[in-house]
Amino acid sequence: MKNATPDPSWDDLKVFLACARALSFRAAAKKLGLTSSTVVRRISALEEELGFQLFDRLPNGVQLTREASRLVSSANQIEQGAFDFQRRIETFDPNKRGIVRIAATEGIGSYWLMPRLIEFQRGNPMMVIDLKAAEVPVDVSRMEADVAIQFAEPQNPHVMRRRLASLHVYPYASRRYIDVYGTPQSRAEMLDHRLVDQVGPQLDEGAWPRYLGIEDIEGVVGIRTNSSAAHFYAVERGAGIGGLPTFASALGADLVPIDIGIHHRIDIWMTYHPDARRTPRIATIIDWLIGAFDASKYPWFRDEFIHPSAFGEFDSRHWQDSNARGFASTGNLRDIG
Repeated sequence: MKNATPDPSWDDLKVFLACARALSFRAAAKKLGLTSSTVVRRISALEEELGFQLFDRLPNGVQLTREASRLVSSANQIEQGAFDFQRRIETFDPNKRGIVRIAATEGIGSYWLMPRLIEFQRGNPMMVIDLKAAEVPVDVSRMEADVAIQFAEPQNPHVMRRRLASLHVYPYASRRYIDVYGTPQSRAEMLDHRLVDQVGPQLDEGAWPRYLGIEDIEGVVGIRTNSSAAHFYAVERGAGIGGLPTFASALGADLVPIDIGIHHRIDIWMTYHPDARRTPRIATIIDWLIGAFDASKYPWFRDEFIHPSAFGEFDSRHWQDSNARGFASTGNLRDIG
């Protein structure tokens, strides 16, 4: 091994931190968008430069050596410094140019935000909107996104957080399903129907058993998926009854709310780095996102539950514009396949 004073690059330290967090070269490679062989080669080269071993190679992953464990804190500080440096540079652009990265749960990102982001981007042509729609929360402190919309309450004390709204989940079925199988009139009758179930890291997988008063739903589920789009599609195509956000009634899909006394409420949170508002384009998108969940305009985001049948009593100008309605309203869900 080399005896010269080591001078590792930031790129090598990023690989080291990814491996230290994942304790797996393969998982770190996936996170970094590299091949496993590249990560192994980079770590081996870094160990050669530093003059000591960073990881013990194990059958099911890797483990930090004592020397490496003492470096993690310093490497984290270097990472935060690099992020802060990048954020400060971005604050110098007064024209709102550049990429803004938004992370959101798949359903909210695809069905609620994207139809509105199209119009927003037209009004802000210098900005590039990068929407990551996935159920896994991201870490805005590590610049995995500029702004995140999520169900899980942010726990990092070093980020800004704001509860945006309430999401109300209600049982729905398509008219196609009801024509064939009828409408359940009670929770007990739900056990004779087929359920479309969605699972995911931010979802309460015990909600259906709890509301139906059973230990598990394996005898009721017909289709299970981790995708909000697939879940919506399956319910709309008549595969069964599924819990959907009540804003589904505003998208124009041919869905019927099932009134059996089941209603589930979820908090919607926004989180971003404390320095984010110093960057004009990110400050703009933060304010826009707050407006996109304005409960005074969109009754389905109020804290109190409003039945979808009552939406017509509210001012509908905010969501009747075809540009602001999800692709469910175009009939695409019925036509695909």
